[in-house]
Formats: sequence, C-alpha cells, structure tokens
Amino acid sequence: MVPCMTTLFSEYRLRDVTFKNRIAVSPMSQYRAKNGHANDWHMVHLGRFAMGGAGLVYAEATAVTKDGRRTHGDLGLWDDAHIDALRPIAAFLQAEGAVPGIQLGHAGRKASEKRPWDGETPVDQDDIAQRGEAPWTAIAPSAIPYADGWPAPTEMTEAEIAAVIDAFGQAARRSAEAGFKIIEVYAAHGFLVHQFLSPIANQRADQWGGSLENRTRFAVEVARAIRAHWPDTLPLAFRLSATDWLDGGLEIEDTIHITRALQAVGVDMIDVSTGGVGGKERPRRMTIEQGFQVPFAKQVKAKTDVATMAVGFLWDPQHCAAIIDDGHADMVALARELLDDPNWPLHAAAQMNVDENHGLWPIESGWWLMKRDRLLAKLGLR
Repeated sequence: MVPCMTTLFSEYRLRDVTFKNRIAVSPMSQYRAKNGHANDWHMVHLGRFAMGGAGLVYAEATAVTKDGRRTHGDLGLWDDAHIDALRPIAAFLQAEGAVPGIQLGHAGRKASEKRPWDGETPVDQDDIAQRGEAPWTAIAPSAIPYADGWPAPTEMTEAEIAAVIDAFGQAARRSAEAGFKIIEVYAAHGFLVHQFLSPIANQRADQWGGSLENRTRFAVEVARAIRAHWPDTLPLAFRLSATDWLDGGLEIEDTIHITRALQAVGVDMIDVSTGGVGGKERPRRMTIEQGFQVPFAKQVKAKTDVATMAVGFLWDPQHCAAIIDDGHADMVALARELLDDPNWPLHAAAQMNVDENHGLWPIESGWWLMKRDRLLAKLGLR
C-alpha cells in the first residue's frame, strides 16, 4: 500500500492540545437532555464518533443559563449539578483517542422553541398539554422577533448582559471540571452572540450596539470571561457566521475585524460558518453546494493568523483533504455525514491509503474486520 500524502490525517496542535487528525465532529443538538442534564443517549451518540476515528468530538450546543436554552431538550452547564453526567462522556472520548470538546451558547431571541420535529416554532399551549413544557420569555440585544409569528424578546439590560457574560465564564469553569479540552462558543446561526454581532438583530444605541466595534464588544467580553476560568493550556474557539447573506448584515470584512478582536483576547480558532440570523427562510443570496462555506474559512485564515475550521456540506474525503492540503483551513468539521456513517474518518483513511488492514480501528473491531477481509480474499468472495 502506498501511503497518501495528505495532511487530513496528520496531527494538529493548539496550545497544549494535540488532535490526532484534522477531522472534527460538529456540535449536533439532540434535544434529549432533561433539565440540562446529559444521559446515556449523549454518551452513545458522542462515543461512537470517537470510536469512528475523529480527532475532535464536540458535544452539542450547551446552554450557559437555563433561559438560554433553545428548547427544553438542550444540554446545560448553568449549574454545577450538570458536571457529573458530562464527566464520563469527556473521559470516554479522550480514552478512545479523540479530543473532547464542548460548544457553549445562549439562544437569545431563538429561545423557548419547539424541537425541530415538533415544529421548530415557539413553545405554546400544545407543548404544555402534550409534554408538560411551558414557554419562557427570551432576551436579546434588541426587542426584535426572530421571525414572523415569533414573540418579541425582551431587550437586555446592562445587568442582564453582565450576568450572561459571567455565565459563560462559569460554564467554562464547569467545562474544565468535566474534563473537556476545547471550548467553542456558539457565535453563529442567529444565537445570542451572533445577535449582538449582527446589525440585523442588534439595533442598540449604547456601548453594545451601533458601530462594529460596539457590536463586537459582547463577543470579546464573553471570550475574556471564558479565558478567566479556562486553563491557559487549553484552546478556545468561536463559531462565527462569516456572512449573514443579507443586505445590511455581516459581511466577510466584518468577520475579519471580529476575528482579530477575538484573537487579541485569547481565541485560538474560528469555526467558519454562515447565515442564520434573518429568520427561518434561506436567504436568496445563499447558494448551497458542496463546501460552499469553505471560501470564507480561506479568507479568514489568509487575512489573519488564526487557525480556522471549515464546515458545511462536506462529505467527500478527497475534497476535505484538499481543503487542508491547499491551506484553506486547518481542520474540517462534519455533522450529518457522520450521523449517516460514524466511521467516516476510518473509511476515509482506508480510501486514501492511510490505513491498512483496519489498523486505525479500535482493536476490538479492527482485528475481526481484518480477519474477515483475509477470509473473503482467500475464498475469492470479495
């Protein structure tokens, strides 16, 4: 077997954390938590990706306050009581060779929402009757509803802003105690930090709104609060929407400014996504195709010296390898492709001649698969 000279399966280091390859599992909300607590579902859901060969496995969007949940089923880290259920999950991921990561977020005006399969609309009387789940009042930078038919959130006061910033810091402390090795802040897709960044959702006239510098302030203060409670040896990432795809919204030039401001306060990587702030309909400017967001990661990487992660409609190993090999990003992240095939990294390694005889697989399964392949070849059956 001739090895493939791709960096997709090379090690990568941020601060004191080394990833065994450049493949990350994006945070994928499961909506199976109870009052914010993880359970066996989360262990199995995340554990299979570590067994499948990913270098980084992110736990899903995890609320830093109870009212910051998107749905009643969101994971949470607003209370020390949430730590114990997450600790064995992080330990298992690390034991299987993956770096355990967690995404911290606050839904802002997108809070109090039904699970996607229950309608992905605001929680209402039907949820009370059918599931015993009552709505709550959302908060946001400005009292602008997320979409038509949604209630207006309450505009945040200075005290509420300070409390949420502190909540991110406390959630970072809990993340470290649970054993996670990288934090990603959910500052994309129309959630609270993105709401502050985007003029679509932020129409404040104080220090938190107006100019790009003011709109960036909340994200910077969140990063500062996390760094105050997160070990210097461990990396911090932000997921940003590089463009809102809307006239009058964020553009890539704004994201470059935001990235530089975040990097100055200790952010090590930008997970470059797009969109999500302007309601439920896909913006007309957005054209979806394989790797459609990669050019934004390329620009962020080229115009700053921060590490980047490319995401969005990635499924082909050769394409993912080219992203890394061509220097467009330092890591790639997959989500739904991994739901379909949790062993995607291992299959990609074999396809690209990086793995031979299932040597990268956990020995408990790789040994048997190697024996099977030898028998099939001997019998001429495959």
